Amino acid sequence: MAFNDTFRLSSHAVIFNQSNEVLMLKATYGDCSWGLPGGALEPGETIHEALKRECLEEIGIEIFSPLLTGVYFHKHYNSHAFIFHCTVVDTKKIKLSEEHSEWRYFSIDHLSTVQSIRINDCLKYINSVVSRKF
Repeated sequence: MAFNDTFRLSSHAVIFNQSNEVLMLKATYGDCSWGLPGGALEPGETIHEALKRECLEEIGIEIFSPLLTGVYFHKHYNSHAFIFHCTVVDTKKIKLSEEHSEWRYFSIDHLSTVQSIRINDCLKYINSVVSRKF
């Protein structure tokens, strides 16, 4: 990799409800797709700092007990995504930023293939971080 090449890193939260459904946010930009809370690291941030900052910005509540469960390379975006299993105190207090128009919980079988793999890896986590390429 050359010095001026562009490479991205992002951190994302997997937040389950009591039915093991996953919290997803609908973007107001790009293709307006559904995705996990989180986003790109800022210069000088750790993956944990970015995760907490992005979640606070996007859903307006703090996440707790972030546990890194997977690291995923996405060729299309030339990026690595760090996926964390997280908890929140009360989703009733979610306040979306302008980046998202709505939130809801999805069952895993209603997610894209890539999202399903990442979420299932999170559910099956046993003391070993998964690493995959897409």
